[in-house]
Parts: sequence; structure tokens; C-alpha cells
Amino acid sequence: MEEDTAGGMGRHLGLFSTTLLILGRIIGTGIFSTPSSITKSTGSVGAALLIWVLGFAISMAGMFVWLEFGSMFPRSGGEKVYLEASYRYPKSLATVVYAVYTVSLGFTATGAISFASYMWVAGNKTSSEWQQRGVAAAAVAGTCLIHSFAPRFGIMFMNAISSLKVFTLLFLIVSGWAVMGGAISKEKIPDPFASFENAFEGSSRGGNAYATALFKVLFAFAGWQNAAYVLNEVKDPVRTLRIAGPVALTISGVLYLLANVSYYAAGTPAEISKSGVTVAAYFFETVFNDAAKRAFSVLIAFSALGNVMTVTYAHSRINQELAKEGVIPFPQFWASTWPFGAPSAGLLLHFIPSFIMIVGVPFGDAYNFIINIEGYARSILFLLVVTGLFWLRKTKPLAHRPIRVWLPVAVLFLVGQAFLLVAPFLAPDKGTSDTSIVYWAYPLVGISVIIVGVIYWFIWKQALPKLFNYQLKEEKQVLEDGTVVTRFLKVAN
Repeated sequence: MEEDTAGGMGRHLGLFSTTLLILGRIIGTGIFSTPSSITKSTGSVGAALLIWVLGFAISMAGMFVWLEFGSMFPRSGGEKVYLEASYRYPKSLATVVYAVYTVSLGFTATGAISFASYMWVAGNKTSSEWQQRGVAAAAVAGTCLIHSFAPRFGIMFMNAISSLKVFTLLFLIVSGWAVMGGAISKEKIPDPFASFENAFEGSSRGGNAYATALFKVLFAFAGWQNAAYVLNEVKDPVRTLRIAGPVALTISGVLYLLANVSYYAAGTPAEISKSGVTVAAYFFETVFNDAAKRAFSVLIAFSALGNVMTVTYAHSRINQELAKEGVIPFPQFWASTWPFGAPSAGLLLHFIPSFIMIVGVPFGDAYNFIINIEGYARSILFLLVVTGLFWLRKTKPLAHRPIRVWLPVAVLFLVGQAFLLVAPFLAPDKGTSDTSIVYWAYPLVGISVIIVGVIYWFIWKQALPKLFNYQLKEEKQVLEDGTVVTRFLKVAN
């Protein structure tokens, strides 16, 4: 454990900062951008709201699975640590697969795209695709620089933005109550309850549509596991996790449900479906005026930026943990915390795929397609994690578990992930999901990411040593900053 937690900034995140770290990761682009796609997929208000409730339940179930693992292994890394503990053989396979997944899909492109979109709405200007790409890339670059050269300022800024996110969401909710209370003129919104009449009329009937919608909901809730990635920096990690996780997720769930009610009070399902990733801007323009839309678009843009900052903060730590295991080439470089005690190289490794996705993937359908790919690959890993929980309970029943998840809760999480893996292959009515891309494309890409990880492991650990007649020998190296790194040396047979 001492080696695993060596180096870095030490345990400096208390209960309040950890709660805001989780809350700041959850409340980001999702609630301000995905309700339109979710409404389009489900076909009705009632079905959409039920999907939000189901997504919250699955996320909370996952939270308690992670709490048990986190209490058993209170160190940074999250799924990486839990997969390694559950699947020890073949050696390094779980670590390598997770490394490929994290490096290739652990980007902040969606948050940066949302930030750029809302900033152009706030400026009331029409932007070209490349102008939006430029703003998005600058947001990611600036975030990485702040976390590299001013890490403590970055944490304070994240805390401030997290509070701003909650304020923005609360104002949206209160505005929705005002709409339903009749405070808005009939000329703007003739009937705020129209969307709730015959709430299930037009509901989709295919499993693919609901799986796609559920991916969006889980994307909006993504981040409930955020503290697990930085446990080396959390004070009294077991107690802090036990409180901060459920509190942050419950706050998010209540706010999300109320925000959706506000959206539907301001517009019909058809109008919400057409609003795209700037659905919140549509809400403020409908309820107030164009000036209000622009003003609150700034707040929503900063909410998206805060999400970029929290994701970047956590994923840079994951990259560092992977480098410390030696599964990434040049591990000494990527694991270093030079010069300011922050994982600057891990931040660079996070920036590279984020930048590639921002400048390389076409806009339009890109936002939803990226979310779908991320969600599918994540569900594969989540299924493996919860299966690993059952395996460890069977093989190590006496292991120290300060937190123990109730079995039906873990089963709910397992069933939810299994549904998300199967349903996307069921053909939707129109041959596409929520994008113009063929429906089976995103699950196929998600599976391919995992397969690439297995192939990489086989070549590195099996094929090349046999082909060139050498063995890989592990060696521990202590860097100048105190970080302990594993190196794999080639030793001739």
C-alpha cells in the first residue's frame, strides 16, 4: 500500500472537497445536452422520465459496488485496481485492457464540445465547425495547463465551478416551477402541462431505443465513481467515500428529475427533441428571452468547463497509476509528478486523445456517437467489475470489507449492464439509433476497443517474448519525487 500511494500531493481532499469532486463530475454537460436525445429515443415524456429514474437506480447500485471495492482497496485507480484484484490471471491482462480503454476513450471531448457550443450561443454568433473545434481544444489545453502548473488552484476552481453548476441547475428548476405556476404568459407557453397529458403516448417499443437512451442517462450520471480514481489524495478514504458518494449522487438524481420536468413544462416532446445539445439554451429562450438565453448559456458553458476540469483531474491520476504499473511505454515519464507534484505527463496523455477526437471526429452526430461508444465500452468493464465482486466474495469471503453492498443491489447493477450490452444489437425501427450512423456501429466499436487491449497484451506479454526468446522481469524504481514505478526488463533465456 505504501508503494501504491507514494508520491503526489498526499491526502488533502476532505469530505467537502470529495463531495464536490463527485458532484462536479456528475453535473456537467449531460443534463444540459442529452435530454433532447433521450426524448427522441424514448418517444414520450413518461418513458423518458422512467429512464432517468432507472439510470439513477443503476448508478446508485454501481456506487455501492464501488464503495465495497474502495473500502477493500483504498488507493487511486478505480476500476483498474478492482479489475486487477478480481482477475489476477493471466497476469497483467486486466491492467492492459483497462489501459487501452482509458487512453483511447478517457477523453473530455464531449464536455469541451458542449462548452464551445454554449459559448457561441452566449455570443449570439454563428460559428463554423472549426471555430467550435478551436474553442473546445483551447478549453482542454487550458485545463491541462492549470492542473499541471497550479494544481491547488485547479482544485479550488473546480470547487467554485461545482457550486456554480448547482446554482444554474437550481435556477432552471425554479424557472420551471414558475412556468407551471402560471408566471409566464400564455403567449409564450400556452399550456405548461401539455407534455404531461397522455405522458406515455408515442413511446418507443424497441429495446435498442431504450438502451441508447439509458446510455445517455448514465452518461449524465457518469462520475459517481470519480473519487475512486483519486483515493490516494482523500483523507480517511473509507469514511469519506461512505458519505460523499451517496450524498453527491442523490443530490444529482433529485436535481436531474426536477430539471427534466422543467424542460417539458417549457416545450413539447417534439420541440425538446429538436433542440439538440443546447436544450438548456432553448429552455431559457422560451421561458424568458434571447438575452436570458445568452446569459445563462455562459453559466452552462462554465458548467461544462467544470466537468472538463474534474474529468481531466481524475483521468490524469488514472493514467499515472497505469504508468506506475509499467503497462504504458516509457512509464518513468508518464508516472512522474514533476515539477509541481501533479501528474503533468498523465495530463498530457489525457490531452492527446481529447485533442484528436475534437479535431478529427465530424460534428453533428459526433456528440451522441461518442457518448454511445464510451458508454458501451464502459458497460463491458463495469460488468467485469461487478462479476469480480461476486468472485472475490466466493474466493476470499474473510477479506476485510468495511463496506459491504447488499447482494440484490449488486445484482441490479449486473442486470443493468447486461441489458446495455445486448439491447444495442436489436434493430430499431428506422435502422439507426439517435444518430444517422447504422445502429450496430457504436457497440461494435466499443467491443473493438476491448479486443485491441487483449491483442496488445498478447503481443507484449506472449508473442514477442517467445519470438525473440526473452522473459519480462519486473523491477521497482523509485523516482526523484518518491513515485514507485514498475519496469519490465527484457532478460534473455
